[in-house]
Amino acid sequence: MVAVAAFVGTAALAVALTRAPAHDGVSLSSDVSARVCATSGLEAWLGLGAAAGETGVRPAEGTYYTLEFTNVSDQACSLFGYPEVSAYRDSPKARGPIGSVAARDTSVRPKPVMLAPGATAHAVLRVAVSALPASCAQVTAEELRVALPRQARPAFVPAHIPVCSQKGQVSLSVQAIQARPGVPGYTVAP
Repeated sequence: MVAVAAFVGTAALAVALTRAPAHDGVSLSSDVSARVCATSGLEAWLGLGAAAGETGVRPAEGTYYTLEFTNVSDQACSLFGYPEVSAYRDSPKARGPIGSVAARDTSVRPKPVMLAPGATAHAVLRVAVSALPASCAQVTAEELRVALPRQARPAFVPAHIPVCSQKGQVSLSVQAIQARPGVPGYTVAP
């Protein structure tokens, strides 16, 4: 019953996003020289997750999440490229990275995204631990360290996702930043 409710909620959000108005404060742009979104002017969070095989989700193994970025500043700004994503432990005693940095998923071509104040963009994050070798110890990451392109200061996003603890084994991959809020497995036309 819970799975049906989650599916209905995800499907409703996907329909709402595909019917979003053309002017929602987010646009694609050819201008990469516009004011870059500062980490301090963005709110980042881990959005919806969907497992491979669910309706609308690519058949590749893994669970797909969206990393959402909302412009909380009072000025328009731009994002372009791939965020650098690492899994982290949250406890002060053991704080530090877990495993390897997310690989770039080049299936989505980077395009400059302009964010008006209050607008949201996203990048799709894939978590794949089931296809990794048995030597890979699976642990739970309590947060993600997200470094935006052309920014030195990272954001830390609460998470509760399984990752491989062994360096050299990539259990995360991330797509380029895309316009509008995201739903894993659904492509929203700009």
